Amino acid sequence: MSKHLQNEIENLKRRLLTIGANVIDAIQKALFALEERRAEVAAQVMEGDKKIDAAEVELEEDCLKLLALYQPVAADLRFIAAVMKINNDLERMGDEAVNIAEHASFLAQKLPLPIPVQFDAITAATLRMVWESLDAFVGGNAADARRICAEDDEVDRLNQEIINALWRMMRDDPEIVERATHLFSVSRHLERIADHATNIAEDVVYMVEGKIIRHHASEYLTPSESD
Repeated sequence: MSKHLQNEIENLKRRLLTIGANVIDAIQKALFALEERRAEVAAQVMEGDKKIDAAEVELEEDCLKLLALYQPVAADLRFIAAVMKINNDLERMGDEAVNIAEHASFLAQKLPLPIPVQFDAITAATLRMVWESLDAFVGGNAADARRICAEDDEVDRLNQEIINALWRMMRDDPEIVERATHLFSVSRHLERIADHATNIAEDVVYMVEGKIIRHHASEYLTPSESD
């Protein structure tokens, strides 16, 4: 690898992590706006998404320029391809944060609604997956990435429990249907964020091993675990 390409790759990594940090901040702010009924914080998330979108476009353009200029192969090519895909998933996470913020803004103007107890668990699990997927990218750790992919089942389970709890609440009190539907959507957006974190983890495996494990849940296990 040339020194120039090495410098460019390190720059891509730094910029991707900056986008990741901004996305995590947006998710946390959107959830804070929901929990604390802070419409002004929700508005900040929606406005801040423009910065994430612009950074995503700039990074993708620079990745394409590097591919054309250096024509990288093997590990370098996989790294740049992974950055492009992870970049896209992060931008979509930012969109999901905006969606949560929109629901938070609506709910802040209505009477308070009890939040199912599983919300804390799904929030913690989702954010953990995002953090850990980015850590696996930085460390080039395929084993950690595979483990993160398997964690998505827990988020799916919690999402279903929240849906069931909200259905019971709506059945018992039809007056809350509109508000409960917004909470239903928030849970779904968290589940989608976890899906994007899974995508990132899958891309880390590709980056490190050159192996595509997408759509193959059995590949989420390490070789020793699958024996």
